[in-house]
Amino acid sequence: METVLRAASMYLLLMVVFKIAGRRTLLEMTSFDLILLLIISEATQQALLGDDFSVTGAGLTIVTLIVIDILFGVMKTRFPRMERLIDGSSLILVEEGRLLRQRAKRAGVDEEDILQSARSSQGLERLDQIKFAILEKTGKISIIPKE
Repeated sequence: METVLRAASMYLLLMVVFKIAGRRTLLEMTSFDLILLLIISEATQQALLGDDFSVTGAGLTIVTLIVIDILFGVMKTRFPRMERLIDGSSLILVEEGRLLRQRAKRAGVDEEDILQSARSSQGLERLDQIKFAILEKTGKISIIPKE
């Protein structure tokens, strides 16, 4: 039972931490982000398993995490508000070539992040070439060019 409680609490803790950190953490990773992810992974593994390094303990942890993920998926399907709470919603960052600074700041995205996405996905170089830039729930920035 301790293994199940450890897994459930770590799942919820990480979900809250990444929700607070924002979608900016889901954008393309820098070397710092990779190092941070590796450290978080190691700390999480130690918290999940404790002193139990058995195959049974690891299997129970994995099953618990998958069951929790499935339950959240079912809850998001049945309760749309739950989906918005857990995953958030898309956010328009640029409208008709104009950066919506308050939204971008709140999302932790700056103009350079948007321009980088515009260059890589559409070959655009300036904000005035962008009709809409949308921060998706996944953390990706979608660019819709002006006609």
